[in-house]
Amino acid sequence: MFPMDKIRTFSIIAHIDHGKSTLADRFLERAGNKKAKNIEQYLDQMDLERERGITIKSHPVSLDIDGFRFNIIDTPGHVDFSYEVSRALASCEGALLVVDATQGVEAQTLAHAYKAIENDLEIIPVINKIDLPAADPDRVKQEIEDLIGIDTSDAILVSAKMGWGIDELIEAIKERIPAPSGDTEKPLRALIFDSKYDNYRGVIIYVRVFDGVIRKGMKIKLMATGSEYEVNELGIFRPEMVQTDELGPGEVGWVAATIKNIRDAQVGDTVTSAQNPASEPIPGFRKVKPMVFAGLYPVESEDFEKLRDALQKLALNDAALFFQPENSPALGPGFRCGFLGLLHMEIVRERLEREFDLELVITTPNVIYRITKKNGEVIEAHSPADFPDPAEIELIEEPYVRGEIIVPNDYVGPVMQLAHNRRGIMVHMEYPSENRVHLTFDLPYSEIILDFFDQLKSVSRGFASFDYDFLGYRPADVVKVEILVNGKPVDALSFVAPKDYATRRAREVLLRLKKVIPRQLFEIALQAKVGGRIVARENIRPLKKDVLAKCYGGDVSRKKKLLQKQKEGKKRMKKFGRISIPQEAFLEVLKVDSGGNKD
Repeated sequence: MFPMDKIRTFSIIAHIDHGKSTLADRFLERAGNKKAKNIEQYLDQMDLERERGITIKSHPVSLDIDGFRFNIIDTPGHVDFSYEVSRALASCEGALLVVDATQGVEAQTLAHAYKAIENDLEIIPVINKIDLPAADPDRVKQEIEDLIGIDTSDAILVSAKMGWGIDELIEAIKERIPAPSGDTEKPLRALIFDSKYDNYRGVIIYVRVFDGVIRKGMKIKLMATGSEYEVNELGIFRPEMVQTDELGPGEVGWVAATIKNIRDAQVGDTVTSAQNPASEPIPGFRKVKPMVFAGLYPVESEDFEKLRDALQKLALNDAALFFQPENSPALGPGFRCGFLGLLHMEIVRERLEREFDLELVITTPNVIYRITKKNGEVIEAHSPADFPDPAEIELIEEPYVRGEIIVPNDYVGPVMQLAHNRRGIMVHMEYPSENRVHLTFDLPYSEIILDFFDQLKSVSRGFASFDYDFLGYRPADVVKVEILVNGKPVDALSFVAPKDYATRRAREVLLRLKKVIPRQLFEIALQAKVGGRIVARENIRPLKKDVLAKCYGGDVSRKKKLLQKQKEGKKRMKKFGRISIPQEAFLEVLKVDSGGNKD
């Protein structure tokens, strides 16, 4: 067991692309990991992470440097994966707050710093990328003090890419981050902060031990479910999984105990001894509530069970993923899934397709609306299909978020216009430095889940940063827009929009659908309905088969007879014919600008 006074457990937190994973590489090199020298951002081991250049999962690693054990948890920077950061911080005594010396404090820098302060962690400010010509460490230090309120007199200046300042940072970690305070004699208490499924060993749980010792062969109990298991293997991350005989207080590692029931290993649960259980669990971090819902359906309906198994296994590794079965008349059996945001949704879909060899259709994402009916009943609508008849509705409320935008002075006007177009309400405006502005808006969540971030990057030429927190529900003047194909409603294409913009958005959706739905031998009617009224219509012209090609002259009455027969056949086809809606049609609905965007 490693001496407790020599253990330092900390997270690396920062805005996206400020150098967290590169800094972790330098620690790996100092610990003698030769692979980190050859593979950049070695902890980002998912193909998706390398392709996109972002961290999606928290990655733990235990490194022995200068007689100390550094338990490092590298964390994501994107707002959609902030739950990963909260899980990591619940397992640490300290945090390295990494800030880019050229870009300064960004919106997610603020969000992650506040989470670390809430967890009462020792925070070491680290100014990265000081090797760049545009670096201005003094300005960045001042921004950190003004916006976050952290003393930067002893901030560490580093270049993770060049390896400058790493020795000074290691010394600061030894001196300033406290050692864990645990007791080997107390009953075992270990926090599950992540888990994954292994086909041969079952569920492998990632734990941070607070009290007691986990040993190979001992019986453990998961306090939330009361399930008991025998430990077969355990170990630490180097970052590969390396077996050890025991894990003591302050240590971070993995445990395999042939846990076959995926639901037993809940992130945030406490592991204790079955023979000598702890009286109280470790206060876990709050359960994340999904904010965006969309339907996931297999292209082949026989893959439904395969999709169910894949979602259960992925949910182990992704505590924010919610799913429940549902059936769509248009798409067959599938799942209603909850996500933290659009990037989270995209990553989950890609992981399901790549890791589990599935072909999927995903429907238009929606937020949860709270509906009060005239009889006083309050329901939650996770999709347009959940909306009751308009005559029964007394009040509709939609979720609002408080958005923090940090942007250079030159782009304040376009950013404010974008927020105004998305029904945003200005709350606060301040200048943390001469050339940067910190804007605070209250925004409907439905207005930011589709393309708000892309639009923000576009109007600010990539310089703006954005973060948000859930505020609560406020009354909304919105309506459900039903899309009908040949008179039959298609739930997967229906959407909710502000009343003022519903008709315009319905027309845009129909025009896009007209381009992607293949023509048939009969006319296809596309309609949009609000309440009981059709507000927009488009027709897809039929393909024409030349039935007169075989007529070489002769009586005209024969030609008329053939044309009449074709006309009657098309009527029958229109009545009974089935229209195959391609996946592109559902994706086209995603591309339509949000209802409040008047550009």
